[in-house]
Amino acid sequence: MRYNPEQKLATKNKMLKAAHSGFRRQGYEGAGVDGLAKEAGVTSGAFYKHFGSKAVAFRESVQLGVGEFQAAVEMYQKEFGDSWLKEFAAFYLGEKRCSELGNSCALQSLTPEVTRSDADTRLAFQSALLKAVQAFASGLPADRGRSQTNEAWSNIALLIGGVTLARAVQESGLADEIAEAVLGAISRMPDGKA
Repeated sequence: MRYNPEQKLATKNKMLKAAHSGFRRQGYEGAGVDGLAKEAGVTSGAFYKHFGSKAVAFRESVQLGVGEFQAAVEMYQKEFGDSWLKEFAAFYLGEKRCSELGNSCALQSLTPEVTRSDADTRLAFQSALLKAVQAFASGLPADRGRSQTNEAWSNIALLIGGVTLARAVQESGLADEIAEAVLGAISRMPDGKA
């Protein structure tokens, strides 16, 4: 049975979403092709037919995840205007931090995996990350003594690091304390609109 191009794309997107969730939950080494295919409701053969390898699926998953971060930033900028950063930080350090790991931000959950991956994956991550940083920076005020790009890097690093630490500790009260400290630091920045 032959599938039309739209069906093939829909199947690949379904597999990519399942792989993305699996990689965030289990990491690259913990996620096997059989499990990723099963989660997508396809065979391992179909998985290999669409991606060629687990490494390619991971690379595409990383790009998808960074793109989702960028899309969320752009949505918050559009919806909240000048107060977007404070609203985004509250979401990222609250609801997004507390979501199930399979729904976590790829920048928080997959970056450590990227550091151990091949050069092509690291380059794909870098390319997607630079676009996300540019989008983040575009929503920050200019002429504050630092470049918008530097402020974007600082804020993104605070958000990702804060969520990573908060997710890693056992006590929920301590996790909340970490998140609140990071939110406070972002809110005190000139672009945090506190």
